[in-house]
Amino acid sequence: MIFRLKTSKQTQEIFQQLESKTNYKPYTLVKHAIAWSLKERTSVKDYKSDSEGLDLNRQTITGDYEVYFKVLIEEVEGRYLSEEEYFPKYVKAHIDRGSKLLLDMYKHAGSVDKYILQVLGVGDTV
Repeated sequence: MIFRLKTSKQTQEIFQQLESKTNYKPYTLVKHAIAWSLKERTSVKDYKSDSEGLDLNRQTITGDYEVYFKVLIEEVEGRYLSEEEYFPKYVKAHIDRGSKLLLDMYKHAGSVDKYILQVLGVGDTV
């Protein structure tokens, strides 16, 4: 069983940029990135990216919610994923695709407060 993955260089740069603006650490940003990617409801089976970025531990990414992450990713993919497919391939693809979506969402919101309101779907969303 694999316990680590490396994000793309672009994901690392996005997380550094967002951390400097929000004070959110990669262990928080990675969960937001996966969520935004899953919200797209499209497969990442053919998603390609380098592995020159952050080195992340599986526990840091999924915590106690490993089974939920796997079920959600399988739901989007429309099929059962073997352990080897699920981690690191599909988790990494959702992180890398989601990091770009996360950056776009943050830029669109313009501030942490507005981003949080946007995530929650309350208040005056942008």
